[in-house]
Amino acid sequence: MKEKRSYVIAGNWKMNNNRSQTKGLITQIVPLVPQAGCEVVVCVPFTNLETAIKAVSGTNIKVGAQNVHFEKSGAYTGEISAEMLIEMGVEYVIIGHSERRQYFGETDETVNLRVKAALNAGLTVILCVGERLPDREKGLTNELVALQTKAALIGVTAQQLDKIVIAYEPVWAIGTGKTATSEQADEVCELIRSVIRDLYGDEKSDKMTIQYGGSMNAANAEELLSKPNVDGGLIGGASLKAKDFAEIISCAK
Repeated sequence: MKEKRSYVIAGNWKMNNNRSQTKGLITQIVPLVPQAGCEVVVCVPFTNLETAIKAVSGTNIKVGAQNVHFEKSGAYTGEISAEMLIEMGVEYVIIGHSERRQYFGETDETVNLRVKAALNAGLTVILCVGERLPDREKGLTNELVALQTKAALIGVTAQQLDKIVIAYEPVWAIGTGKTATSEQADEVCELIRSVIRDLYGDEKSDKMTIQYGGSMNAANAEELLSKPNVDGGLIGGASLKAKDFAEIISCAK
């Protein structure tokens, strides 16, 4: 079924790089990925979005933001709306990352609101779901990941689903150097696909792009991406190194 799906490799730069560094890194990445067999995205800090959009102009690389608010405007100091991102030329946005859930009070409800706001504005959503280590050790992975997925998609139509990529990110493997085995990653990605099947049917499930995002790097990308239910990666630290990011992208051909 993988031939029905688009591979997406997205770099999540998190709170790294100023504008000069952003331009420099993208300038390094561009010549390394001209024939990428997948969608390539760099998700940069808000302050670097304009620089990134200019730097990728005329290339095959897309730019994404790392968060978005669910209202179009209002008294939400420090927030950015989906319409503001669209106006700049942003195409993707990460929503529900575990760091947003852990440090900034994101809930399943606010994730859902952000997803719908982003879709309504025309953004493509990278929706993050994943369990903590205590949850996995208690055998709760399937229940929690299924719940996060279902909650995030409340009110999302089958047509809108085409603008969503789901990233499975086990919280215990983000920034820790630990990685789920390829079998563990595929098992949970398959679970997510089954949730989509139950909600939207076989066709949408077969077409859904599901990434793995827990410390994927140049050394393990090929094995992870070879699994039947893993269709890309949401890359953290390795996306800040042009050569490593390009090697991961090459594995998605």
